Amino acid sequence: QVQLVESGGGLVQAGGSLRLSCAASGRTFSSYSMGWFRQAPGEQREFVAAITWRSSSTNYADSVQGRFTISRDNAKNTLYLQMNSLKPEDTAVYSCAAAKWYSGYDPSRYDYWGQGTQVTVSS
Repeated sequence: QVQLVESGGGLVQAGGSLRLSCAASGRTFSSYSMGWFRQAPGEQREFVAAITWRSSSTNYADSVQGRFTISRDNAKNTLYLQMNSLKPEDTAVYSCAAAKWYSGYDPSRYDYWGQGTQVTVSS
């Protein structure tokens, strides 16, 4: 199994930045593709960004393209999401996820999930 723990969330003003981290333990982290998802109250879980196991490919939701950057450090078993130019509509619980055989937007294809970290952006 893989255990995932997010950190780095908090309260920021619109236009500010946050860096989220996702620490992985258990099985070999470098063998998994990783993704970030978010969920606002009363809304469906939404894809944010994904990265392949060797960081050869990344993709982003249109709503965060150009503002967010997903990256990973396999030596540290850690996934990151750098969030810049934050907007109030970015407010949500952000969760990281790991997939053995998939990289993309569909949350049902991911095998392991963290508990999430709250990001709140004030106007």
